[in-house]
Amino acid sequence: MNNREELKRRAADAAVVQVRSGMVLGLGSGTTVAYALQRLAELLRAGKIENVCGVPSSIHTEIQARQLGIPLTSLDRCPVLDLTIDGADEVDPDLNLIKGGGGALLREKILAQASRRTVFIVDQSKLSPRLGSHWPLPVEVIHFAVKSIENYLTSIGASVELRQTTEDNLVRTDQNNVILDANFGPIKKARELATKLADRAGIVAHGLFLNMADEVIVAEEHAVRHLRR
Repeated sequence: MNNREELKRRAADAAVVQVRSGMVLGLGSGTTVAYALQRLAELLRAGKIENVCGVPSSIHTEIQARQLGIPLTSLDRCPVLDLTIDGADEVDPDLNLIKGGGGALLREKILAQASRRTVFIVDQSKLSPRLGSHWPLPVEVIHFAVKSIENYLTSIGASVELRQTTEDNLVRTDQNNVILDANFGPIKKARELATKLADRAGIVAHGLFLNMADEVIVAEEHAVRHLRR
């Protein structure tokens, strides 16, 4: 395991410490969350926690959880979650986030908003002085509106790329939508931008997660920091 993977594992372990027996969990997506799933499964097998079930944020997370033996449920059965553990692509000093690098931003946001408490786990490379400094903003769009939304994003200051695989196939979300990666550079007015995106027909979701993190756990070289509002 290289150093960055070890940092991810440490952040994940620190988050899973907060899981208690009987909880309904939101299970995020991504490589850091994968370590949290592994640790959660270990604790369940050892009997250290019991009666825990999860709502996965993506088909990929669902597959991982089932392979590890983590019991699953749905938002229909459990519309309020006790705790969601998820990753992030970029975190600013106010604990606002950019998410969506893995394409699960819509379901991830739904779980975050349905949770009593949200914990995001990152390594130190994800910290940023301002959102957009290191990561473009993912915008999930219905296929019908792609060109129209691309033009709109360009008109409000972004350079835009349609997310594709290395074989030049469109990346499809679990909702069968597509993703435009909108590079605004450092975003000075994130709340204003979020409103503009939310008001535009054809945009299903965007990757600005504002005021959604109760805690961000940051694994650094010599420590694990717990950042709270």
